[in-house]
Amino acid sequence: MNRLFVKKITPGKTVSLDEAENVLEKQTVTNYIQVLNWKEYDYLPKVNFRIGHTGNEIWLKYYVAENHLRARETRTNGEVYKDSCVEFFVSPDGISYYNFEFNCIGTIHLAYGTGRNNRKFVDPETVEKIEIKSSLGGEPFNDKSGNFEWEMMIRIPLEAFSYSDLKTFKGLKATANFYKCGDETALPHYVTWNPVKTENPDYHRPEFFGKAEFE
Repeated sequence: MNRLFVKKITPGKTVSLDEAENVLEKQTVTNYIQVLNWKEYDYLPKVNFRIGHTGNEIWLKYYVAENHLRARETRTNGEVYKDSCVEFFVSPDGISYYNFEFNCIGTIHLAYGTGRNNRKFVDPETVEKIEIKSSLGGEPFNDKSGNFEWEMMIRIPLEAFSYSDLKTFKGLKATANFYKCGDETALPHYVTWNPVKTENPDYHRPEFFGKAEFE
């Protein structure tokens, strides 16, 4: 099982998203999403991420290099997994978890529950408090093939965890997994940070989350 140390970031002042991105780059290390769990899906894009927290925000940045892009979903809590998508699933209590899903133009899907079924959406007004910036911009587009590199900076406030009674991320001992997927891209793929030992692709398996310890 992978273990992740989520460093406490000290920006020193209230910062913009661009400034937060620079601080995150300077104060955290790179982690790799590179596990292929299913033989029939052997395409491996290059995916890295950085993560840290300020006590009341999680700062997360993805770096992706891939050959096929798709970005059609623009609805909050829509089907972003069909597009070029990065995901962060996290359980603050080891029982229920949040699935933060982001397509490559920054459309967000966020829900909560104990498993794949009967999930509860986080209210779109709350979801929209998540700050997000993609190097690909925010406008939808159809399938593209080539050699693409893109980055995404995300700032998640404590209130996005609206079904939990979290007062701070400081000292939190959570479980989590990080993913890259693209169900309806030209080359469907499913890549994970911590291995998922299921017969078919399934990210909604908290028993395969790794440990995430917040400083």
